[in-house]
Amino acid sequence: MALTPRPGPGPLPPVPGPERDNLRGAAWLMADMGLNIWALAIVKAMGADFPAIQIVFIRALTGLVLLSPFLWRGRATLRTAQPGLHLVRVLLSATAIVTSFFAIARLPLALFTAVSFTRPLIMLAMAALILREVVRPRHWLAGLVGLVGVIIAVQPGEMAMNAGLWALMVTILAGTGAVIVTRRMRAESSLVMMLAYTGGIAAVTALPAAWVWQAPGQMWPVLLLIGAFAQAAQYCFLRAHFWGDAGVLAPLGYASLVLSTAVGYVFFDEIPTLQLAIGSAIIIAATLSVARR
Repeated sequence: MALTPRPGPGPLPPVPGPERDNLRGAAWLMADMGLNIWALAIVKAMGADFPAIQIVFIRALTGLVLLSPFLWRGRATLRTAQPGLHLVRVLLSATAIVTSFFAIARLPLALFTAVSFTRPLIMLAMAALILREVVRPRHWLAGLVGLVGVIIAVQPGEMAMNAGLWALMVTILAGTGAVIVTRRMRAESSLVMMLAYTGGIAAVTALPAAWVWQAPGQMWPVLLLIGAFAQAAQYCFLRAHFWGDAGVLAPLGYASLVLSTAVGYVFFDEIPTLQLAIGSAIIIAATLSVARR
């Protein structure tokens, strides 16, 4: 009988699950972006009147209430073999959300979105180096072209480094790390992922939120709406990264610049500049080149 040779060092084993479907993943990602932009627009409209961590806690608590019927129905399946990854994901996500809420109240919506576009390029590199996913040369090229568009759009020479921009940098790093951890947990059910994410963020932000708590008064319905939008977006996000490849989803995220610019113009009188229009055109071209088979 012939002996089977021992395999040498190679790429990480594939994550369990069905074959990737990038079209389906892209559709879920678009839904996620739309819901998140509306949630951020509400946070921005509220200004800096409430501490960011208080808004994050109320958002997470609202999501937990919305999840409760599904948790009860699927309680027999609520188990995980990856508690450590869940904890890392919760800590990174909580950091990213708190700093993003702090930043959005202090930056124009289009600028916030445009600077966030350094995240997809970081995610492409991390997916290739850590997850050892195949990122095709045209995806790298699209990411670089999109980054050039972002630089043109935000005119970095004219940006003053304020607290909002520093917070946004932390958001980008922590958020990218959370995405990478999420992609290593593809075998987990969406219900377990959402419970760990929502319940974990509510737990880690509860005490800090109580320390800086301000009475919401008549703003309770608005704060609850943020939670509802965010919870729906979280489900869409999980579905997107369950189905889609990182090399496709990362550049596709540039499309949110168009959505955020429109919301900023209509609701916050933020008039887009010519540089933003040119940068947006470059970004859209890069996105379309990736979406095309």
